[in-house]
Amino acid sequence: PLALYVHLPWCVRKCPYCDFNSHPARAIPEADYIDALLTDLDAQLPEAAGRPLESIFIGGGTPSLFSPAAIGALLDGVAARLALADDIEITLEANPGTAEAARFVGYRAAGVNRLSLGIQSFDDRRLAALGRIHDAAQARAAVAMARRAGFDNLNLDLMFGLPDQDRAGALADLEQALALAPDHLSWYQLTLEPGTPFHRQPPPLPDDEQLWAIQQAGLERLARAGFLRYEISAFALEERRCRHNLNYWRFGDYLGIGAGAHGKITAPDGVWRRARTRLPGRYLADPTAGDRWRVTGRSLALEALMNMLRLTEGVSEALFEARTGLPLESLEPTLDRLRRRGLMVSDRLQATPRGYDFLDQLLVEFHP
Repeated sequence: PLALYVHLPWCVRKCPYCDFNSHPARAIPEADYIDALLTDLDAQLPEAAGRPLESIFIGGGTPSLFSPAAIGALLDGVAARLALADDIEITLEANPGTAEAARFVGYRAAGVNRLSLGIQSFDDRRLAALGRIHDAAQARAAVAMARRAGFDNLNLDLMFGLPDQDRAGALADLEQALALAPDHLSWYQLTLEPGTPFHRQPPPLPDDEQLWAIQQAGLERLARAGFLRYEISAFALEERRCRHNLNYWRFGDYLGIGAGAHGKITAPDGVWRRARTRLPGRYLADPTAGDRWRVTGRSLALEALMNMLRLTEGVSEALFEARTGLPLESLEPTLDRLRRRGLMVSDRLQATPRGYDFLDQLLVEFHP
């Protein structure tokens, strides 16, 4: 499978917890940036080797700051250069604070068929603490707009472990998200990422015991609501798992275009990574600038496992060998040790429930 990630790096303002490559926007050079994206894609076409795209994910930043006309021009340009699978999944991330009914209708008409709304919380005080530009009423309105625009595949992003949040508050957020009947939920813990204002001046967060109680209660509630946990923080109704992200987690190939975008391609001479220059101004000046490097040996095995073991179902040993070109024998001593400790199952690359709860510690065992 081959996917395409598109990075649109601008947002209204930078949230204090965010370590993504995003930049507050004064004015967005839409047309110039779309031209740069397509120039970037042109340079990578030989690596696509004629394979059709199975999915496109437009992330940011805040992609919903771009007009439907710009998104349409982007998708038309991609379709002119690469074959698209008949059932291609095309996701666009949107912020409820920039939601407009006409824009959602325009995105749907342009070919976007999956919308991901960054809601994070339904508590206005928590949203203010997170630096979000929307409130709970705007979040609910954005969901209604998306449904009226024809989006029948809708993800909501929701966080827990927020400043001064207790178990009741986290579960109230989850209940309000479920009441909106999404098809997919990304429910994940707020973390303090290096380089962010929250990391420099941490807000008061729940302790580990509270976080564990929140997570266990939330997992039970999502299961009762019919949401399958198929990845650490991804929950979906039947047939609504995110195909684009599944490709990442199965260590599939993807092209990345845009400021700071990353890609991964399997070539006859191995697995290659690519990263574009991060700053939007520099990217506009040269959309092909960046680095490309080959991933080999134990580092390649670790990269694959860091993705594959995030899946609750894991992957087959055959898929690991197919995606990395590495014989599994090189990992057998580590796998045997983890199986004896009850952290990995015996017949595939999959963590046990206990191993899944301590996945970071499990992965340390595979470090070169």
